[in-house]
Amino acid sequence: MTDPGKIPNELRYTSEHEWFRAENDEVVVGITDYAQQQLTDVVFVGLPAVGKSVAEHATVLTLESVKTVSDVYAPVAGSVSAVNDQLKAHPEYVNQDPYAKGWLFRLKPASPLAGAEGLSAEQYRAQLDAAP
Repeated sequence: MTDPGKIPNELRYTSEHEWFRAENDEVVVGITDYAQQQLTDVVFVGLPAVGKSVAEHATVLTLESVKTVSDVYAPVAGSVSAVNDQLKAHPEYVNQDPYAKGWLFRLKPASPLAGAEGLSAEQYRAQLDAAP
C-alpha cells in the first residue's frame, strides 16, 4: 500500500494529486502531502501571473524538485486571482506544510462551484490504495 501521508477530510482532491477548497468566491489550490513526498525537495515554484485564465485540468504552474519537474493543474476553469509569493524565497514550504503555508495559487472560478467537484478524501485515499 502507498503511504498517502496526510489527507484532510475537509478538502477536495484531483487524480493528479492537487488539493483544493472553496474560500469565499475563490478556490485555493496546492499539492497533496503524497505529491510532495513523491517530488522530494521542492527547490523552485514557477508561479503563474495573476489574471491568467486557465481551463479545467490545464497546467497552471510547474514545481521543480531535486528529482524532477512536475506540472500542477487547475481543478476548475477560471482565472488566477492570487499566488503564494512566499514560495519564491521559500519553496520548501510546499514540502513542510503543503496544506497551509505551501498553498500555491487561488482561482476565481469561471462558474459557481456545485460542491461536488473533484474527489472526496475517501475517494482520493481509494485512488492511492489502488495505485501499483
